Amino acid sequence: MHKQNCISTFCRAPSSQVYGQRRCSVLSSREGTENNMSGVGDRRIAPVFQALLRLTSPLQPGEVFAVLDKAFPRGPGLRTSTLILTGLAKKHSLEMASLAFAWHEMNMFELNYYHYSAVIDACAKARKWTRALQLFNMMAERQVERNAVIFSAVISSCEKVGEWEKALQLFGTMIQSKVAVETIAFSAAISACEKAGEWEKAVQLFGALV
Repeated sequence: MHKQNCISTFCRAPSSQVYGQRRCSVLSSREGTENNMSGVGDRRIAPVFQALLRLTSPLQPGEVFAVLDKAFPRGPGLRTSTLILTGLAKKHSLEMASLAFAWHEMNMFELNYYHYSAVIDACAKARKWTRALQLFNMMAERQVERNAVIFSAVISSCEKVGEWEKALQLFGTMIQSKVAVETIAFSAAISACEKAGEWEKAVQLFGALV
């Protein structure tokens, strides 16, 4: 039941629950990967990815959790968590990355900016803007820093699916939060307005930053 609640929390609605932090085992030294997973360097990661990628669709959460439980009975540690989520995101395996993220939450393992960033980036590439926005809101709830890179990724995900109003809202939040505006975020907000035929909004946005 607890596992199901964690999956539902991630996939459907942001949670207000404050999760604990659990620092785990000492990480092993960085080694070359054996499975063509670019950017994956921890020697424990290669067999984990091999086991995960052998799972067939539709993915069953319990099967994913079992692989991770067996590989990291005391938790993966922050660096290894980053490698896992980033590696899955780079392979465009959003569903797998989402389940790995849910596994971290279920076990109350610490999640930082890099972990959220990896999954949000995968969501943006897959045009899953609602899931990207959910994670974005979770970061605020759990007081995880939301920098220009995160804002840009979420705004871009909204722009790609024509959610121009949400893109503008996020851009406004970015300015109010005093986060340095990046070209990517600005261009995405302008593009969202243009695609929706909201030229006046685009001009106003441009004028506000000139």
